[in-house]
Amino acid sequence: MKDTLRKLFAPILNLFEGGDEPFNYRPSHRNILLAVGSLFLFLCIISLYFGSVAGGAGAYIPTIVFALVSIFCLVVGVLGSDRAVAKIWGSK
Repeated sequence: MKDTLRKLFAPILNLFEGGDEPFNYRPSHRNILLAVGSLFLFLCIISLYFGSVAGGAGAYIPTIVFALVSIFCLVVGVLGSDRAVAKIWGSK
């Protein structure tokens, strides 16, 4: 299952998993990335609710932005290698 998801999200993962330079990875970086992704997912849900209450197409722009950031963080946090997580944090 994980291999199938890695193939599906390969365009996102390949951006950060490439390279052979040294990197500094800590397990807490992955945990924080997952927490940030979860928080953005919560913001996406709240924004979707209030966007549907307010109506209007412009109310859904924050929902789309929060959803994209959430998907990005969760995909790299769950499926990404240690190098990908370290590159997100800019660790060298």
